[in-house]
Amino acid sequence: MMLEHILVLSAYLLSIGIYGLITSRNMVRALMCLELILNSVNINFVTFSDIFDNRQLRGDIFSIFVIAIAAAEAAIGPAIVSSIYRNRKSTRINQSNLLNK
Repeated sequence: MMLEHILVLSAYLLSIGIYGLITSRNMVRALMCLELILNSVNINFVTFSDIFDNRQLRGDIFSIFVIAIAAAEAAIGPAIVSSIYRNRKSTRINQSNLLNK
């Protein structure tokens, strides 16, 4: 019964993250929704690692890699957003076409 609750929580976080990523017009909000998606993936990795194979920590190790990627994204993402804001004076996604000047 606990498995269903955890998977429902993970699916809920994933659906909120995907919905927010699709409908968001602000870059900071899109980064936050991407963090929600990565956290739901971590919950799935740890849950299935605990249920299917207790002796090998494959899911836990993958979740540590995802946390490292999320930390890099959390460090670099706001820097990119602030750089775009300095140049374009907007954090709107639809106004930040960097290919044309």
